[in-house]
Amino acid sequence: MRFAIKTSPQYTTWDDMLAVWRAADDIDLFESGWTFDHFYPIFSADSSGPCLEGWVTLTALAQATTRLRVGVLVTGMPYRHPTVLANMAATLDIVSGGRLELGIGAGWNQEEADAYGIDLGSSLTERFDRFDEACEIIVGMLTQPTTTVAGRHYRVTDAYCEPKPVQRPHPPICIGGTGEKRTLPAVARWAQHWNHPGTSVADWKAKIEVLHGCCASVGRDPSEITTSTHLRFSPDDGPGALAESAAEWAEAGLDLGIISLPTPHTPSVLEPMAEALQPLAG
Repeated sequence: MRFAIKTSPQYTTWDDMLAVWRAADDIDLFESGWTFDHFYPIFSADSSGPCLEGWVTLTALAQATTRLRVGVLVTGMPYRHPTVLANMAATLDIVSGGRLELGIGAGWNQEEADAYGIDLGSSLTERFDRFDEACEIIVGMLTQPTTTVAGRHYRVTDAYCEPKPVQRPHPPICIGGTGEKRTLPAVARWAQHWNHPGTSVADWKAKIEVLHGCCASVGRDPSEITTSTHLRFSPDDGPGALAESAAEWAEAGLDLGIISLPTPHTPSVLEPMAEALQPLAG
């Protein structure tokens, strides 16, 4: 099993996040670092609290590190036109030296979308139809000289994205979610990485079977897709409890555990955490 960190950029400071990422960059156990893509704090009683923008934060963190792979888990597709996001991804892959993980999702936060005047879509069907078109555009722009897509929701004509990313054919695409009708088929079609939200090992096992079926329907080898989940760390419980949880996921066959670090962010938790998780690393 492999391990990563995630610092949600809400109710924190830039200096604290920076300190954690710089320390993690020096600990080989952690292969990647992640932020999120929201404008309001999530799962909080107070949505007016502080929240740093995910992509700008990630770009700065990429420049402050040399080894960690970097990603947003996951980018809300409705927040940026897919042509713009493709250019952002190509540029960040270049400036990070080929370390980008391109996390994308169909979006869900109605509160911040309504406040910002962003259209999430009138239904889940519309949201995922738009997401599929956006994936086609992004992959095309990252891999082809020009991209033309005449969709219902997006129309692009001979669109350029130059220079291309360092990673070929494109940075690994990570799609998060567990929906069996639209999300997992999209993972099978587009993604190199699937993030499960971490509800339970039993749920993951059930969903991985569905994903394998989706892969079979499109002629895809499921071993090409990294699987990950969020591992919750509590300073009160300590790294031992985290290691016990991680061991259960490792036994189930999960590839990557992304450890959500609570605020206040501090690098002091990383070394004990890495020591506890090292026996599971491989």
